[in-house]
Amino acid sequence: MVDTAKARPIGARVLSVLGAFRRNPLWLVGLGFLMLIIWSAAQNIAAGGYALDTFISQLIIGLAQGSIYALIALGYTLVYGILFMINFAHGEVFMAGAYIGFFAIYAMDESGFLGDYTVIAILLTMLVSVIAAVIVGYLLERIAYRPLRNAPRLVPLITAIGASITLQQLFLRLFGSSPRSYPRINLFVGQGIWGCEEVDGTTVCEGIDLISGSYDVVILNEEIRIRPFFFIVLFVSLILMAMLWTFIQRTKTGKAMRAVAEDKATASLMGINVDRTIVITFILGAALAGAGAVLFALYNRQVTPFMGFLPGIKAFTAAVLGGIGNVPGAMFGGLFLGVAESVLPSMIGLPNQLKDVVAFGLLIIFMIFRPTGIFGEVLSEKKA
Repeated sequence: MVDTAKARPIGARVLSVLGAFRRNPLWLVGLGFLMLIIWSAAQNIAAGGYALDTFISQLIIGLAQGSIYALIALGYTLVYGILFMINFAHGEVFMAGAYIGFFAIYAMDESGFLGDYTVIAILLTMLVSVIAAVIVGYLLERIAYRPLRNAPRLVPLITAIGASITLQQLFLRLFGSSPRSYPRINLFVGQGIWGCEEVDGTTVCEGIDLISGSYDVVILNEEIRIRPFFFIVLFVSLILMAMLWTFIQRTKTGKAMRAVAEDKATASLMGINVDRTIVITFILGAALAGAGAVLFALYNRQVTPFMGFLPGIKAFTAAVLGGIGNVPGAMFGGLFLGVAESVLPSMIGLPNQLKDVVAFGLLIIFMIFRPTGIFGEVLSEKKA
């Protein structure tokens, strides 16, 4: 016999799901898209079109790319958490950091400093990039956004798009449209561990090139070609994100940022300088974008005035996926998006050129099933 006491709750849940589909037919679209992805992946793997070594290689690349998205996404989510606006010019802050960093590292390469003191030169390049990004971020807040703080929400959004185009055109007119290439950098460690050999009468003790080298390693009985720099990108990004989280949670300024995000008027009455706190928020987001710009440029190498647009949109997508205004959500969303766009196209049998379609398709699915993102939004009850 069927236990009706148990059957009713199941039936009620089925009716609830059917009611949700009836109220929002887009759920059917999202569910169909998700099932298509799963079916395509299963068919491709069963047919032998996707191997384990390919997955591991793409996973490593995706984590490195995703960590860059996460660093940029934090700028979006910090600003939105306080001002409830999308800073669409943040991708150009990223671009400015990469561009100015190029001139710094090029000068050190020409002088020979890069070859003699590679690690110091990279750190100096990152410092210059961060300073440049911070200056651009500060000017954006001071000139473009602060005068419009009490304006309707659509006005700062339009201003942000205008600021983005202005920065692109400014760098285009100043430096031209031709791509600039970061110099090829070699940073060897562990020289002599695998022995030395004579080459043309010279003893060569080559180690591992952490920046430009690629090496075949065996993982899970699969031979995979790995670039060590991807692990450096991931490691540095995780450290920067951990530092930001500690700053927000543990410092007085971080507590002020959370108070301003909750209620600006009350925070001001409590003695918090709201303008200063907002400026610090822009500076933090810009600094992370500047650091990420150098990491991105060191393996992508080319920089152009328009290079910030697509990473900026991807980072915004990552922030929405994780939960806009949610700092851990932006971190996870960036890593998730990077892995998804690296792994999924090959897994479901699509050419890699369609990775953007996969990335934004995932955004559509999440907006249908969970509009607040994976981790949920972290916003005050009174949304502007």
